[in-house]
Amino acid sequence: MEAYLKVFTQKKMAVLLMLGFSSGLPLALTGSTLQAVFKDAGMSLTEIGAVTLIGFPYVFKFLWAPLFDRFSLPLLGRRRGWILITQLALIGAILLMSRFPPGEQTISLILAAVLVAFLSASQDIVADGYRSDILEPFELGAGASIFVLGYRLGMLISMAFALVLSDHYSWESVYMMMAPFMLIGVIAVLVSGPESKSTPPPTLTEAVVLPFLAFFRNKGPQGTVLLLSLIVLYKLPDALAGAMTTPFLMDIGFAKTDIGVVNKGLGLIATIFGALLGGGIFARIGLYKSLWVFGLLQGISNLVFTGLALAGPSTLGLFLVVGIENFSGGMGTTAFVALLMSLTQRQYSVTQYALFSSLAAMTPRAIGPIAGYLAETLHFPLFYGVSSLGMIPGLILLWAGRHYLVSQKI
Repeated sequence: MEAYLKVFTQKKMAVLLMLGFSSGLPLALTGSTLQAVFKDAGMSLTEIGAVTLIGFPYVFKFLWAPLFDRFSLPLLGRRRGWILITQLALIGAILLMSRFPPGEQTISLILAAVLVAFLSASQDIVADGYRSDILEPFELGAGASIFVLGYRLGMLISMAFALVLSDHYSWESVYMMMAPFMLIGVIAVLVSGPESKSTPPPTLTEAVVLPFLAFFRNKGPQGTVLLLSLIVLYKLPDALAGAMTTPFLMDIGFAKTDIGVVNKGLGLIATIFGALLGGGIFARIGLYKSLWVFGLLQGISNLVFTGLALAGPSTLGLFLVVGIENFSGGMGTTAFVALLMSLTQRQYSVTQYALFSSLAAMTPRAIGPIAGYLAETLHFPLFYGVSSLGMIPGLILLWAGRHYLVSQKI
């Protein structure tokens, strides 16, 4: 445990914290915060659930990830140069979103949000590869937890702070205020050290084909199916619950300021403690057992939403629900990010990680419309009870593939 704590004193961890921040900030602006925008505009729960489709660039980012593996910019190196370009473009795209009032220019706002999602996914492609490149195997748990911490800090600004601001300013002004926060990621790139050198694929064709072939040959057909299925299904309960959290809290009577301060603010604190504790447990029991423990917790924690839906709005209830759900979610995310990093090969880290994270992103994006329909049909108490059952497929895969996963040191 002492060695685990010492890892946090390295400069690379501060850089990962800031890069995590720049990854989390635009994600919320095209996700839950945009749901609040459309809720204010009078859209139905089904329509709000469909907002998650804006994030489909996160699902398909593996399609253009090979470009970042193959080509390098003349400044800052193979990874950092691309990160800087996408961050500067994101500042412009977020400012573009601020030009369109949601009730008057909804289509233009949606198109601008898709552009932000595309650039954010592109930033994540290279940042994830950079993170995988600079971390040693014994640093994976610490690196995952510190990145999750930065990620949640970014989402705190673009969700909690944005919701509080929206009670005093127009949504257009709120989005304009969000853009400068991307400069934190820009600073991280400029102060970061060079990534380890690796030979890029000599041709674009090889950049597309070789990462997938290398993974398939290394894991075998059964291992490939098992691991990719686990990536898709492990975070299913979080995806179901998260798709409706903001509309649910607004629907039962909480003000946006309450949601911003308690749900997002306290949620961040709970996630930080969950991520850091998750990293410590990971260091002690290993990745496979951590996936089991945290997978159970993230499913069971959804039941607290059922309790709040039945009891009605109360500050204490909101504190308990937010604390429990985000604490368990932080632990689960730490193990999940460590799993994705453990599967990459350094030469192809950008493309391989993009594939894995694209598969992971497929679940919350595809489940959004389904979650909206279920919430409207079942009503929130039963909906959250059903969402907790989403943990079962991932746990079945962990049990069915236990011998293989342990043999692969997972």
